[in-house]
Amino acid sequence: MIVILKADTSQSEVEKIAKSIKSKGLQIHYSKGENFIILGLVGDTSSIDAAQIESNKNVERVMNVAEPFKKANKLFHPEPSIINVDGQKIGGNKLAIIAGPCSVETEEQILSVAKDVKKSGAGFLRGGAFKPRTSPYAFQGLKYEGLELLKKAKEKTGLPIVTEIMSPYDIEVFERDVDVIQVGARNMQNFDLLRELGKTKSTILLKRGLSATIEEWLMSAEYVMAGGNENVILCERGIRTFEKYTRNTLDLSAVLAIKKLSHLPVIVDPSHAAGKNWMVDSLSKAAIAVGADGLMIEVHNDPINALCDGAQSIKPDEFEKLMSELKLMANIIGRDI
Repeated sequence: MIVILKADTSQSEVEKIAKSIKSKGLQIHYSKGENFIILGLVGDTSSIDAAQIESNKNVERVMNVAEPFKKANKLFHPEPSIINVDGQKIGGNKLAIIAGPCSVETEEQILSVAKDVKKSGAGFLRGGAFKPRTSPYAFQGLKYEGLELLKKAKEKTGLPIVTEIMSPYDIEVFERDVDVIQVGARNMQNFDLLRELGKTKSTILLKRGLSATIEEWLMSAEYVMAGGNENVILCERGIRTFEKYTRNTLDLSAVLAIKKLSHLPVIVDPSHAAGKNWMVDSLSKAAIAVGADGLMIEVHNDPINALCDGAQSIKPDEFEKLMSELKLMANIIGRDI
């Protein structure tokens, strides 16, 4: 349920209405837009008398929210959210570009790629330190050593770090060392992890699960937000279908759906979606065309010898060319990189 107040409602009156609602055991999510003030009611609203609230001259109307997700719902927060990470913004007019290797392998490798992607215009550095792999015999990442190498790369370039967390036990380390904590597709419904991340103030990048519906994806975001952390970014990375030619099937319609249903920023990972480096260029442009707020692209200086996902990684010179084309495209649609 949401209570829509007139934009000129005084702060004292807003607080009076909110206090009355809270007395019934509900939480209030406050959002002020250009034309309205929104009070989102979280909890059991069965005791709320909508007619009584609407009798207040400052109240435009009271609406029920049909969707099970509340804080992630656009009704609760009509204006698109913009997440600020070390001065870099995700959401709004500027497109966020996250780039780097699938896995951190060596100091030389991560420093080289970090410098290259920054030179080409990337705003964030991605790199896996902890790697969830289908096979227990595959490369699992350098773990804490990998985090240290990412920190060195940040020192050299200033790029905020984006890397994946695997366990709730590592949250304290990630809070301290990582700028954007990525929750991978396999952990999208790891509710214990999501609850703990909800207690932090860190920015969370939540990837869509392998076969998750859009509602399930938003409900996972709700787990984080319900804990008090509203710094959530969604990432479409392709879903599992019957098609085997590509690694996954990129669902660009999900970007449009999220924009309609939620205020949260949504970016696209064309690398994991396709699993083929020659598709990354076109899928990146398509993602921007449908309104994505950014891209996560795998860039490796030696893809053939990469320890993880070399087949979907592009080289630094290819990334540079792609960025120059994306800048032109962004200008056409009124956005910026």
